Amino acid sequence: MSGATDFRIKPEASGASIDTSQWPYLLKNYDKLHVRTGHYTPIPMGSTPLKRSLSEYIRYGVINLDKPANPSSHEVVAWIRRILRVDKTGHSGTLDPKVTGCLIVCVDRATRLVKSQQSAGKEYVCVVRLHDALENEMGLAKAVETLTGALFQRPPLISAVKRQLRVRTIYESKLLEFDNERHLGVFWVSCEAGTYMRTLCVHLGLLLGVGGHMQELRRVRSGALTENDNLVTMHDVLDAQWTYDNTKDESYLRRVVRPLEWLLTGYKRVVVKDSSINAICYGAKLMVPGLLRFEDGIEVDEEIVLMTTKGEAVAIAIAQMTTAIMATCDHGVVAKIKRVIMERDTYPRKWGLGPVAQMKKKMIKDGKLDKFGRKNEETPKDWQKAYVDYFAPGDGGVSETTQAFAAVSTSDAQPKRKAAESDSEQESDAESSGDEDPKKAAKKAKKEAKEAKKAKKEKKRD
Repeated sequence: MSGATDFRIKPEASGASIDTSQWPYLLKNYDKLHVRTGHYTPIPMGSTPLKRSLSEYIRYGVINLDKPANPSSHEVVAWIRRILRVDKTGHSGTLDPKVTGCLIVCVDRATRLVKSQQSAGKEYVCVVRLHDALENEMGLAKAVETLTGALFQRPPLISAVKRQLRVRTIYESKLLEFDNERHLGVFWVSCEAGTYMRTLCVHLGLLLGVGGHMQELRRVRSGALTENDNLVTMHDVLDAQWTYDNTKDESYLRRVVRPLEWLLTGYKRVVVKDSSINAICYGAKLMVPGLLRFEDGIEVDEEIVLMTTKGEAVAIAIAQMTTAIMATCDHGVVAKIKRVIMERDTYPRKWGLGPVAQMKKKMIKDGKLDKFGRKNEETPKDWQKAYVDYFAPGDGGVSETTQAFAAVSTSDAQPKRKAAESDSEQESDAESSGDEDPKKAAKKAKKEAKEAKKAKKEKKRD
Protein backbone atom coordinates (compact mmCIF):
# COMPACT_ATOMS: atom_id res chain seq x y z
CA MET A 1 0.00 0.00 0.00
CA SER A 2 3.04 2.28 -0.03
CA GLY A 3 2.42 3.25 -3.67
CA ALA A 4 -1.33 3.87 -3.09
CA THR A 5 -2.76 7.34 -3.69
CA ASP A 6 -3.45 9.43 -0.61
CA PHE A 7 -7.17 10.29 -0.60
CA ARG A 8 -7.18 12.14 2.73
CA ILE A 9 -8.91 15.55 2.81
CA LYS A 10 -6.47 18.03 4.28
CA PRO A 11 -7.75 21.07 6.21
CA GLU A 12 -7.53 24.41 4.40
CA ALA A 13 -6.45 27.70 5.93
CA SER A 14 -9.62 29.45 4.71
CA GLY A 15 -12.97 28.39 3.26
CA ALA A 16 -13.94 28.76 -0.37
CA SER A 17 -14.89 32.34 -1.22
CA ILE A 18 -18.44 33.04 -2.40
CA ASP A 19 -18.83 34.77 -5.75
CA THR A 20 -21.26 37.66 -5.09
CA SER A 21 -20.61 39.52 -8.35
CA GLN A 22 -23.84 38.12 -9.84
CA TRP A 23 -26.04 38.76 -6.78
CA PRO A 24 -28.92 41.15 -7.53
CA TYR A 25 -29.06 44.90 -6.93
CA LEU A 26 -27.75 46.01 -3.51
CA LEU A 27 -26.29 42.58 -2.72
CA LYS A 28 -23.86 42.74 -5.66
CA ASN A 29 -20.23 42.34 -4.45
CA TYR A 30 -21.55 41.90 -0.88
CA ASP A 31 -18.30 40.18 0.15
CA LYS A 32 -16.34 43.33 -0.76
CA LEU A 33 -18.02 45.34 2.04
CA HIS A 34 -16.07 46.01 5.25
CA VAL A 35 -17.30 43.83 8.14
CA ARG A 36 -17.97 45.61 11.43
CA THR A 37 -19.34 42.51 13.15
CA GLY A 38 -20.94 39.21 12.23
CA HIS A 39 -22.67 38.86 15.60
CA TYR A 40 -26.42 39.39 15.11
CA THR A 41 -29.66 37.41 15.25
CA PRO A 42 -31.44 37.04 11.88
CA ILE A 43 -35.20 37.64 12.07
CA PRO A 44 -37.42 35.58 9.72
CA MET A 45 -39.26 38.64 8.37
CA GLY A 46 -39.07 40.49 5.05
CA SER A 47 -37.66 38.91 1.89
CA THR A 48 -35.18 39.55 -0.90
CA PRO A 49 -36.51 42.11 -3.43
CA LEU A 50 -36.99 39.55 -6.24
CA LYS A 51 -38.85 37.09 -3.97
CA ARG A 52 -41.52 39.46 -2.63
CA SER A 53 -45.16 38.49 -3.13
CA LEU A 54 -46.58 40.06 -6.32
CA SER A 55 -48.66 42.68 -4.49
CA GLU A 56 -45.62 43.74 -2.40
CA TYR A 57 -43.36 43.51 -5.48
CA ILE A 58 -45.52 46.03 -7.37
CA ARG A 59 -45.90 48.30 -4.31
CA TYR A 60 -42.10 48.55 -4.08
CA GLY A 61 -41.64 48.70 -7.87
CA VAL A 62 -40.32 51.05 -10.56
CA ILE A 63 -40.75 51.02 -14.35
CA ASN A 64 -38.19 52.31 -16.85
CA LEU A 65 -40.76 53.49 -19.39
CA ASP A 66 -40.15 54.50 -23.00
CA LYS A 67 -42.48 57.50 -23.04
CA PRO A 68 -44.46 57.78 -26.29
CA ALA A 69 -44.69 61.09 -28.17
CA ASN A 70 -47.75 63.41 -27.78
CA PRO A 71 -49.20 62.52 -24.33
CA SER A 72 -47.77 64.46 -21.37
CA SER A 73 -45.73 62.75 -18.62
CA HIS A 74 -48.60 63.21 -16.13
CA GLU A 75 -51.08 61.55 -18.50
CA VAL A 76 -48.77 58.55 -19.02
CA VAL A 77 -48.26 58.12 -15.26
CA ALA A 78 -52.04 58.32 -14.67
CA TRP A 79 -52.61 55.60 -17.29
CA ILE A 80 -50.08 53.31 -15.57
CA ARG A 81 -51.80 53.89 -12.21
CA ARG A 82 -55.10 52.81 -13.80
CA ILE A 83 -53.58 49.77 -15.59
CA LEU A 84 -51.76 48.42 -12.50
CA ARG A 85 -54.64 49.39 -10.16
CA VAL A 86 -52.37 50.99 -7.55
CA ASP A 87 -52.89 53.97 -5.23
CA LYS A 88 -49.91 56.17 -6.15
CA THR A 89 -47.55 56.68 -9.05
CA GLY A 90 -44.91 59.34 -9.66
CA HIS A 91 -42.26 60.12 -12.25
CA SER A 92 -38.72 61.46 -12.03
CA GLY A 93 -38.21 64.42 -14.36
CA THR A 94 -41.02 65.66 -16.61
CA LEU A 95 -40.68 65.23 -20.37
CA ASP A 96 -42.47 67.55 -22.81
CA PRO A 97 -45.35 65.94 -24.75
CA LYS A 98 -43.38 65.59 -28.02
CA VAL A 99 -40.26 64.19 -26.29
CA THR A 100 -39.68 60.41 -26.04
CA GLY A 101 -37.33 58.21 -24.00
CA CYS A 102 -36.57 57.24 -20.40
CA LEU A 103 -39.26 58.14 -17.90
CA ILE A 104 -38.80 56.45 -14.51
CA VAL A 105 -42.25 55.67 -13.09
CA CYS A 106 -42.34 54.90 -9.34
CA VAL A 107 -45.22 52.90 -7.83
CA ASP A 108 -46.64 53.34 -4.28
CA ARG A 109 -43.74 53.09 -1.77
CA ALA A 110 -41.17 53.76 -4.49
CA THR A 111 -42.62 57.29 -4.92
CA ARG A 112 -40.43 58.20 -1.93
CA LEU A 113 -37.45 58.05 -4.30
CA VAL A 114 -38.92 60.47 -6.86
CA LYS A 115 -37.20 63.57 -5.41
CA SER A 116 -33.76 61.92 -5.39
CA GLN A 117 -34.18 60.78 -9.01
CA GLN A 118 -35.47 64.16 -10.23
CA SER A 119 -32.22 65.86 -9.21
CA ALA A 120 -30.02 63.18 -10.88
CA GLY A 121 -28.17 63.86 -14.14
CA LYS A 122 -29.75 63.28 -17.56
CA GLU A 123 -28.55 62.42 -21.08
CA TYR A 124 -30.27 63.41 -24.33
CA VAL A 125 -29.92 62.84 -28.07
CA CYS A 126 -31.19 65.94 -29.86
CA VAL A 127 -31.93 66.82 -33.50
CA VAL A 128 -31.30 70.52 -34.22
CA ARG A 129 -32.50 72.30 -37.36
CA LEU A 130 -30.32 75.21 -38.49
CA HIS A 131 -31.90 78.05 -40.47
CA ASP A 132 -29.11 78.19 -43.07
CA ALA A 133 -26.29 76.06 -44.48
CA LEU A 134 -22.82 76.01 -42.89
CA GLU A 135 -19.44 76.11 -44.60
CA ASN A 136 -18.34 72.80 -43.03
CA GLU A 137 -19.22 70.28 -40.34
CA MET A 138 -16.36 71.36 -38.06
CA GLY A 139 -18.13 74.63 -37.23
CA LEU A 140 -21.10 72.80 -35.67
CA ALA A 141 -18.84 70.29 -33.87
CA LYS A 142 -16.83 73.13 -32.28
CA ALA A 143 -20.01 75.04 -31.32
CA VAL A 144 -21.44 71.93 -29.62
CA GLU A 145 -18.22 71.42 -27.63
CA THR A 146 -18.10 75.15 -26.75
CA LEU A 147 -21.52 74.96 -25.06
CA THR A 148 -20.26 72.94 -22.08
CA GLY A 149 -19.80 73.86 -18.42
CA ALA A 150 -22.06 76.30 -16.54
CA LEU A 151 -24.49 78.07 -18.91
CA PHE A 152 -27.12 80.75 -18.39
CA GLN A 153 -30.59 79.60 -19.43
CA ARG A 154 -34.06 81.10 -19.44
CA PRO A 155 -36.92 78.58 -19.87
CA PRO A 156 -38.64 78.79 -23.29
CA LEU A 157 -41.95 80.61 -23.84
CA ILE A 158 -43.91 77.34 -23.78
CA SER A 159 -43.02 75.99 -20.33
CA ALA A 160 -44.71 75.38 -16.99
CA VAL A 161 -41.78 76.96 -15.10
CA LYS A 162 -41.32 80.62 -14.19
CA ARG A 163 -39.19 82.25 -16.91
CA GLN A 164 -36.31 83.24 -14.69
CA LEU A 165 -32.61 83.31 -15.64
CA ARG A 166 -30.76 80.36 -14.07
CA VAL A 167 -27.50 78.45 -14.38
CA ARG A 168 -27.38 74.84 -15.60
CA THR A 169 -24.28 72.69 -16.17
CA ILE A 170 -23.56 70.76 -19.38
CA TYR A 171 -21.09 68.02 -18.40
CA GLU A 172 -20.29 66.71 -21.88
CA SER A 173 -21.57 67.04 -25.46
CA LYS A 174 -20.55 65.72 -28.87
CA LEU A 175 -21.81 65.88 -32.45
CA LEU A 176 -23.02 62.52 -33.80
CA GLU A 177 -24.19 63.37 -37.31
CA PHE A 178 -24.68 66.37 -39.62
CA ASP A 179 -26.54 66.83 -42.93
CA ASN A 180 -25.62 70.24 -44.36
CA GLU A 181 -28.08 69.99 -47.27
CA ARG A 182 -31.09 69.48 -44.98
CA HIS A 183 -29.60 71.76 -42.26
CA LEU A 184 -30.03 69.00 -39.64
CA GLY A 185 -27.58 67.97 -36.92
CA VAL A 186 -27.73 65.22 -34.27
CA PHE A 187 -25.79 65.65 -31.02
CA TRP A 188 -25.56 63.92 -27.63
CA VAL A 189 -25.55 65.82 -24.31
CA SER A 190 -24.92 64.82 -20.68
CA CYS A 191 -26.32 67.54 -18.44
CA GLU A 192 -27.66 68.60 -15.05
CA ALA A 193 -31.33 68.07 -14.19
CA GLY A 194 -33.51 70.98 -15.31
CA THR A 195 -31.53 71.82 -18.47
CA TYR A 196 -33.71 73.02 -21.35
CA MET A 197 -32.52 71.46 -24.62
CA ARG A 198 -34.81 73.75 -26.61
CA THR A 199 -32.93 76.77 -25.23
CA LEU A 200 -29.59 75.04 -25.91
CA CYS A 201 -30.52 74.59 -29.60
CA VAL A 202 -31.40 78.31 -29.87
CA HIS A 203 -28.02 79.19 -28.32
CA LEU A 204 -26.31 76.83 -30.78
CA GLY A 205 -27.92 78.67 -33.71
CA LEU A 206 -26.90 82.06 -32.28
CA LEU A 207 -23.31 80.87 -31.81
CA LEU A 208 -23.14 79.73 -35.45
CA GLY A 209 -24.74 82.96 -36.68
CA VAL A 210 -27.45 81.20 -38.70
CA GLY A 211 -30.17 80.63 -36.07
CA GLY A 212 -31.63 77.27 -35.10
CA HIS A 213 -34.32 75.43 -33.18
CA MET A 214 -34.94 71.98 -31.72
CA GLN A 215 -36.51 69.53 -34.16
CA GLU A 216 -36.66 66.34 -32.08
CA LEU A 217 -35.52 65.12 -28.65
CA ARG A 218 -35.05 61.78 -26.87
CA ARG A 219 -33.85 61.15 -23.32
CA VAL A 220 -31.42 58.22 -23.26
CA ARG A 221 -30.54 58.29 -19.54
CA SER A 222 -32.35 59.41 -16.40
CA GLY A 223 -30.34 59.06 -13.19
CA ALA A 224 -29.03 55.51 -12.88
CA LEU A 225 -31.13 54.04 -15.73
CA THR A 226 -30.46 54.19 -19.47
CA GLU A 227 -32.54 53.16 -22.48
CA ASN A 228 -30.59 49.86 -22.51
CA ASP A 229 -31.71 48.96 -18.95
CA ASN A 230 -34.95 47.00 -19.40
CA LEU A 231 -36.79 49.82 -21.20
CA VAL A 232 -40.50 48.95 -21.61
CA THR A 233 -43.36 50.50 -23.58
CA MET A 234 -46.93 51.28 -22.52
CA HIS A 235 -48.06 48.22 -24.52
CA ASP A 236 -45.69 46.01 -22.49
CA VAL A 237 -47.26 47.23 -19.23
CA LEU A 238 -50.80 46.70 -20.54
CA ASP A 239 -50.00 43.22 -21.93
CA ALA A 240 -48.24 42.12 -18.72
CA GLN A 241 -51.24 43.09 -16.58
CA TRP A 242 -53.66 41.43 -19.04
CA THR A 243 -51.58 38.22 -18.99
CA TYR A 244 -51.66 38.10 -15.18
CA ASP A 245 -55.41 38.84 -15.02
CA ASN A 246 -56.28 36.10 -17.54
CA THR A 247 -53.62 33.41 -17.05
CA LYS A 248 -52.25 34.20 -13.54
CA ASP A 249 -48.73 34.22 -15.02
CA GLU A 250 -46.64 36.66 -12.94
CA SER A 251 -43.42 36.39 -14.97
CA TYR A 252 -44.25 39.12 -17.52
CA LEU A 253 -45.36 41.58 -14.84
CA ARG A 254 -42.19 40.90 -12.84
CA ARG A 255 -40.09 41.67 -15.93
CA VAL A 256 -41.90 44.95 -16.65
CA VAL A 257 -41.85 46.18 -13.03
CA ARG A 258 -38.50 46.12 -11.20
CA PRO A 259 -37.73 46.49 -7.46
CA LEU A 260 -36.93 50.04 -6.27
CA GLU A 261 -33.48 48.81 -5.17
CA TRP A 262 -32.62 49.02 -8.88
CA LEU A 263 -32.47 52.83 -8.58
CA LEU A 264 -30.19 52.76 -5.52
CA THR A 265 -27.27 50.75 -6.92
CA GLY A 266 -25.25 53.97 -7.34
CA TYR A 267 -25.34 54.81 -3.60
CA LYS A 268 -22.75 53.71 -1.03
CA ARG A 269 -24.21 50.90 1.10
CA VAL A 270 -24.46 50.35 4.85
CA VAL A 271 -25.89 47.04 6.12
CA VAL A 272 -27.86 47.20 9.39
CA LYS A 273 -28.93 44.54 11.89
CA ASP A 274 -32.47 43.14 11.66
CA SER A 275 -33.15 44.32 15.22
CA SER A 276 -32.53 47.98 14.31
CA ILE A 277 -34.61 48.10 11.08
CA ASN A 278 -38.00 48.98 12.59
CA ALA A 279 -36.47 51.70 14.78
CA ILE A 280 -35.02 53.29 11.62
CA CYS A 281 -38.45 53.01 9.96
CA TYR A 282 -39.83 55.07 12.87
CA GLY A 283 -37.13 57.73 12.28
CA ALA A 284 -34.35 56.70 14.69
CA LYS A 285 -30.72 57.41 13.81
CA LEU A 286 -28.45 54.48 13.01
CA MET A 287 -26.02 53.95 15.90
CA VAL A 288 -22.77 51.96 15.85
CA PRO A 289 -24.25 48.88 17.67
CA GLY A 290 -26.73 48.45 14.77
CA LEU A 291 -24.01 48.43 12.09
CA LEU A 292 -23.02 45.17 10.34
CA ARG A 293 -21.20 46.07 7.10
CA PHE A 294 -20.29 49.27 5.26
CA GLU A 295 -18.78 50.28 1.94
CA ASP A 296 -15.42 51.87 1.30
CA GLY A 297 -15.06 55.61 0.63
CA ILE A 298 -18.00 56.96 2.66
CA GLU A 299 -17.60 60.62 3.65
CA VAL A 300 -19.46 62.76 6.22
CA ASP A 301 -22.72 64.30 4.87
CA GLU A 302 -22.73 61.92 1.89
CA GLU A 303 -26.05 60.31 0.95
CA ILE A 304 -26.00 56.55 1.56
CA VAL A 305 -28.53 53.72 1.45
CA LEU A 306 -29.29 51.65 4.56
CA MET A 307 -30.07 48.05 3.63
CA THR A 308 -30.93 44.74 5.27
CA THR A 309 -28.89 41.53 5.03
CA LYS A 310 -31.52 40.31 2.52
CA GLY A 311 -30.82 43.24 0.18
CA GLU A 312 -33.92 45.36 0.98
CA ALA A 313 -33.57 49.14 1.03
CA VAL A 314 -34.59 50.55 4.44
CA ALA A 315 -33.88 54.28 4.04
CA ILE A 316 -31.84 56.97 2.35
CA ALA A 317 -29.57 58.46 5.03
CA ILE A 318 -26.87 61.10 5.48
CA ALA A 319 -23.58 59.71 6.80
CA GLN A 320 -22.29 61.16 10.08
CA MET A 321 -19.08 59.10 10.04
CA THR A 322 -16.45 58.26 7.45
CA THR A 323 -15.52 54.67 6.59
CA ALA A 324 -12.41 54.90 8.82
CA ILE A 325 -14.41 56.09 11.85
CA MET A 326 -17.06 53.37 11.34
CA ALA A 327 -14.29 50.77 11.44
CA THR A 328 -12.67 52.06 14.66
CA CYS A 329 -15.28 53.87 16.80
CA ASP A 330 -17.35 51.84 19.30
CA HIS A 331 -20.19 54.35 19.88
CA GLY A 332 -21.97 57.28 18.27
CA VAL A 333 -24.31 58.11 15.38
CA VAL A 334 -23.43 56.46 12.05
CA ALA A 335 -26.14 58.13 9.95
CA LYS A 336 -29.24 60.29 10.28
CA ILE A 337 -32.31 59.46 8.21
CA LYS A 338 -33.26 61.53 5.17
CA ARG A 339 -36.09 59.43 3.67
CA VAL A 340 -37.56 56.18 5.01
CA ILE A 341 -38.44 53.71 2.24
CA MET A 342 -39.52 50.55 4.05
CA GLU A 343 -42.96 50.43 5.61
CA ARG A 344 -43.17 50.46 9.42
CA ASP A 345 -43.58 47.17 11.28
CA THR A 346 -42.30 45.07 8.36
CA TYR A 347 -39.79 43.86 10.98
CA PRO A 348 -40.76 43.55 14.69
CA ARG A 349 -39.98 46.22 17.29
CA LYS A 350 -36.74 45.49 19.10
CA TRP A 351 -35.93 48.76 20.83
CA GLY A 352 -36.19 49.34 24.58
CA LEU A 353 -35.06 45.79 25.42
CA GLY A 354 -31.40 46.50 26.22
CA PRO A 355 -29.92 46.92 29.74
CA VAL A 356 -29.69 50.75 29.51
CA ALA A 357 -33.28 51.07 28.25
CA GLN A 358 -34.55 48.76 31.01
CA MET A 359 -32.70 50.79 33.65
CA LYS A 360 -34.09 54.01 32.19
CA LYS A 361 -37.67 52.66 32.40
CA LYS A 362 -37.10 51.66 36.04
CA MET A 363 -35.75 55.12 36.91
CA ILE A 364 -38.76 56.80 35.26
CA LYS A 365 -41.03 54.53 37.32
CA ASP A 366 -39.13 55.42 40.53
CA GLY A 367 -39.30 59.16 39.74
CA LYS A 368 -35.52 59.54 39.23
CA LEU A 369 -36.17 60.72 35.65
CA ASP A 370 -39.14 62.66 34.31
CA LYS A 371 -41.75 60.92 32.12
CA PHE A 372 -39.73 61.77 28.97
CA GLY A 373 -36.55 60.17 30.39
CA ARG A 374 -34.86 63.52 31.07
CA LYS A 375 -32.83 64.36 34.18
CA ASN A 376 -34.48 65.89 37.24
CA GLU A 377 -33.49 66.71 40.84
CA GLU A 378 -33.68 63.03 41.89
CA THR A 379 -31.38 61.75 39.10
CA PRO A 380 -28.22 60.03 40.48
CA LYS A 381 -24.89 61.72 39.66
CA ASP A 382 -23.35 58.56 38.20
CA TRP A 383 -26.24 58.37 35.65
CA GLN A 384 -25.77 62.03 34.70
CA LYS A 385 -22.08 61.41 34.01
CA ALA A 386 -22.39 58.04 32.23
CA TYR A 387 -25.57 58.46 30.15
CA VAL A 388 -25.29 60.27 26.78
CA ASP A 389 -28.54 61.66 25.37
CA TYR A 390 -28.01 61.81 21.60
CA PHE A 391 -31.10 63.98 21.16
CA ALA A 392 -29.81 66.69 23.50
CA PRO A 393 -27.93 69.60 21.77
CA GLY A 394 -24.17 69.56 22.29
CA ASP A 395 -23.62 65.77 22.59
CA GLY A 396 -21.51 63.88 20.06
CA GLY A 397 -23.05 63.02 16.71
CA VAL A 398 -26.04 65.33 17.06
CA SER A 399 -27.26 67.03 13.91
CA GLU A 400 -28.77 70.49 13.52
CA THR A 401 -32.15 68.91 12.83
CA THR A 402 -32.37 67.53 16.37
CA GLN A 403 -31.61 71.00 17.76
CA ALA A 404 -34.35 72.44 15.56
CA PHE A 405 -36.69 69.68 16.77
CA ALA A 406 -35.88 70.59 20.37
CA ALA A 407 -36.58 74.27 19.65
CA VAL A 408 -39.95 73.42 18.07
CA SER A 409 -40.93 71.14 20.95
CA THR A 410 -40.09 73.81 23.55
CA SER A 411 -42.01 76.47 21.61
CA ASP A 412 -45.01 74.12 21.45
CA ALA A 413 -44.72 73.48 25.18
CA GLN A 414 -44.76 77.18 26.19
CA PRO A 415 -48.37 77.97 25.24
CA LYS A 416 -49.46 74.75 26.98
CA ARG A 417 -47.65 75.87 30.15
CA LYS A 418 -49.29 79.29 29.95
CA ALA A 419 -52.68 77.64 29.50
CA ALA A 420 -51.98 75.37 32.47
CA GLU A 421 -50.92 78.37 34.60
CA SER A 422 -54.08 80.29 33.66
CA ASP A 423 -56.20 77.22 34.51
CA SER A 424 -54.45 76.91 37.89
CA GLU A 425 -55.09 80.62 38.58
CA GLN A 426 -58.79 80.17 37.76
CA GLU A 427 -58.95 77.14 40.06
CA SER A 428 -57.33 79.06 42.92
CA ASP A 429 -59.83 81.92 42.42
CA ALA A 430 -62.69 79.42 42.50
CA GLU A 431 -61.38 77.83 45.70
CA SER A 432 -61.04 81.21 47.40
CA SER A 433 -64.59 82.21 46.41
CA GLY A 434 -66.11 79.31 48.34
CA ASP A 435 -67.11 75.67 48.00
CA GLU A 436 -68.06 76.09 44.29
CA ASP A 437 -66.82 73.46 41.80
CA PRO A 438 -63.61 74.74 40.10
CA LYS A 439 -64.76 73.55 36.62
CA LYS A 440 -68.05 75.43 36.93
CA ALA A 441 -66.18 78.51 38.10
CA ALA A 442 -63.87 78.34 35.06
CA LYS A 443 -66.89 78.06 32.72
CA LYS A 444 -68.49 81.08 34.40
CA ALA A 445 -65.29 83.09 34.01
CA LYS A 446 -65.15 82.25 30.28
CA LYS A 447 -68.79 83.27 29.82
CA GLU A 448 -68.18 86.57 31.61
CA ALA A 449 -65.14 87.24 29.41
CA LYS A 450 -67.19 86.58 26.24
CA GLU A 451 -69.99 88.86 27.43
CA ALA A 452 -67.46 91.61 28.17
CA LYS A 453 -66.02 91.31 24.63
CA LYS A 454 -69.51 91.50 23.10
CA ALA A 455 -70.29 94.59 25.16
CA LYS A 456 -67.08 96.30 23.98
CA LYS A 457 -67.91 95.53 20.33
CA GLU A 458 -71.43 96.95 20.71
CA LYS A 459 -70.02 100.15 22.27
CA LYS A 460 -67.60 100.57 19.35
CA ARG A 461 -70.46 100.17 16.84
CA ASP A 462 -72.51 102.81 18.69
